[in-house]
Formats: sequence, structure tokens, C-alpha cells
Amino acid sequence: MKLKNKKILVTGAGGFIGSHLTEVLLEAGCDVRAFVHYNSLNNRGWLEGHKTGAPSRLEVVAGDIRDSNGVFQAVKGCDVVFHLAALIAIPFSYNSPDSYVETNIRGTLNVLQAARQLDLERVLVTSTSEVYGTAQYVPIDEKHPCKGQSPYSATKIGADKLAESFFCSFGTRIVTVRPFNTYGPRQSARAVIPSVIIQLLSGKRKIKLGSVSPRRDFNFVTDTAKGFVALAETDKAVGEVFNVASGREYSIEEVAGILISSINPDAKLACGAAERLRPDESEVLRLMGDNRKIRRLAGWKPQISLRDGLQVTVEWFRKPENLARYKADIYNV
Repeated sequence: MKLKNKKILVTGAGGFIGSHLTEVLLEAGCDVRAFVHYNSLNNRGWLEGHKTGAPSRLEVVAGDIRDSNGVFQAVKGCDVVFHLAALIAIPFSYNSPDSYVETNIRGTLNVLQAARQLDLERVLVTSTSEVYGTAQYVPIDEKHPCKGQSPYSATKIGADKLAESFFCSFGTRIVTVRPFNTYGPRQSARAVIPSVIIQLLSGKRKIKLGSVSPRRDFNFVTDTAKGFVALAETDKAVGEVFNVASGREYSIEEVAGILISSINPDAKLACGAAERLRPDESEVLRLMGDNRKIRRLAGWKPQISLRDGLQVTVEWFRKPENLARYKADIYNV
């Protein structure tokens, strides 16, 4: 199935990955309906004031993923849904697990019900590498056991299983996309890479972090977005789960070191800040993904190296209008 000229719904389109995916889809010749979170200021998130290059092919609608009627109306008339709307911050999920259940599980159910009733050609449900918990073996393939080490990851496991059930029970054409740690321009400061960058660019010499020993598989955001597109266009992907991963791992300390070297070599890490540490049993110590399945079935592979991606990300944050959006003096959850 080719996406060109298809009507595509992207939920969570105002977010980090969602806004980049919207751009990639517009560049591919799709008509995109961008579903953003309703607010009284009519703010469209990262689509606000952003030049997509094809405004006539972009329709922005506001709503709440927890509202079944609003979701149904957004899905109506579309051929394909990329479902990215979610609450994703792990620390905040300790504080407000109820909201994660409502958004991540109930919200996914609303998308699945609408897709089933409207018989969509394809539904791509966004999972996360966090569902695996600390790696029991590496590289982590799609058969690796899941473990809910945080309320966030538990709700994503629940959403994944709902998607699986709709494929098995009703034949809904589901693809589950499991990105590993995505980074790049526009990412929230709750993530480690933007957190380090904004502290450095704000002139701080002591860079506050929590644990720096966990290891992660980092992927530049345009690579992740193109992984979504490749899976949507692959008929063999239906009913399957796919990692979107580089197959390489770096510790948080290593990544922070690269950023410090490139921005301010005189800065030092101040590790172990209590408010930045996860509970011991909740910390995921190692994630490194096996990408052989998506390479084999969808022909996707990452194009941007970590160092190149970090350079692009730093240059984006250097622009005063971008850096001004972030708060370097607080711990963002």
C-alpha cells in the first residue's frame, strides 16, 4: 500500500514525533488531518506557526483522545491512522497513573473502535521500548518479554495488547510500532538529551542528571518518522510488532559527554540528583533493539548517526527563539 494521496490521521500531531511525522507525510504527498490536544488558546503544539510546505494538504483538528465521539469524528473519512497521542513522561506517571490509564489505554481503545467501525486500511499504534523493561538479553527482539516497570510502561503494554486483540478478534489491520529512544529538535526537556543541551546553552557548568549508567538505543526523529511510514506501506507488517531501533547502545554518561565536549568542555556532570532518580526497581538499566525484522520486511534502516543527529539537535536549540521555549532552571517531568 502506498500512502501518497491517502487521507491520513495523525493523533498527537502537535507533539515531538507527531509533528515530524506530519511533515514527512506531507512531503510524501499525503493529505494529513492532524489531531492535536484541545486547549482554550487554540495552541497547536509544535505545529503552531510551523511551515509544513503544503498547508492546503494539512487539516488541523483539536480534541481529546479520551473522548470517543471526538476521536470517531477525527478518524471518519481517513484511510490510515498513525496513533501517537499519549502521556509519556515516566516520572509524572508515578504521580498521576490514573491519567495515564485514561489517555494511553482508553485513548487507544477509542482509536481502535473507530478504526474497526470505519474499516480503515491501516492503523499504526505507537508502543515504546520501555515495555520491555531492563533487557533480559540483547539485542532486544520483538519476542522479548514485557515488564511494566513504571505506570507509563504498564499502560503502553495494555494498549499494545488491546491492539493485538483487535487484530485477532476483528481483523482490524493493526501494526504496532515500538520506537526506541527518539531524540531531535522539538523534544521535551523531560528527556535527557534536551535537558543536557538546555543546561549547557544556558551557561550552567554543573549539569544535573539522575543516574548516568543506564544504556539506551538512540534514534534521530526523522529516522523514527520514516520507520512509521515504511511500516504503513508494508502489507506484511499487518498484525505484527516492530522495533524501530539503531541496534547500538550508549550510556547516558557517554551521550552527556559528547554534548559537553561540543558545547562547553569546562562543564561537569553532577549526577544522582534525588528528584531525577527513578525508584530502584523502576529504573530500566539497558535497552538495545534488534532491528532485523523492520529491515527485512519494510526495508528500513537508520540513516543518521548519533553524533550527526546530536549536532543537528544542538544547532536547533541554539536558535534563541527555540531555546526560549525551555526552562533550564527546573527539573522537567
